[in-house]
Amino acid sequence: MALYAAYGCNLDPEQMAGCAPRSPLWGTGWLEGWRLTFGGASGPWGGALATIAEERGASVFVALYDVPECDEPHVGACAGAGFGLYTRIRVRASTLLEGETPAWTHVLDDYEGGLPSALYLAMLADAAEKAGAPPFYVEDLRSRPCTPARS
Repeated sequence: MALYAAYGCNLDPEQMAGCAPRSPLWGTGWLEGWRLTFGGASGPWGGALATIAEERGASVFVALYDVPECDEPHVGACAGAGFGLYTRIRVRASTLLEGETPAWTHVLDDYEGGLPSALYLAMLADAAEKAGAPPFYVEDLRSRPCTPARS
């Protein structure tokens, strides 16, 4: 089995259980040397989508899931890879108990830039909170600039 590093809405253990029911939460950690950013645009979400980009000194909170091969396509579909929006990459996650561990995740196949919608950003912050992200990380997500909520 390979560990999947979720940094977006898949941080939410309930959402992941629906997407990939045979993929339990393994733990949490950080992608050191990466930052959370947004790019492209998505019709359904009304703004840019989450992705990660390399940046020295930055870090991104991740939930690590133990994903068997049979669940990998489901994880990709939930992350948007099924629509050709994301590409799978290998990363190293830093964990408190295990140190560095290899994992895989998805990065957006689009330009960096643009603002996420208020709804999407709230979903990301809620997912991070459910996964056990530290309060400073959740607050940073909630305070990021976003497109106004549609009425």
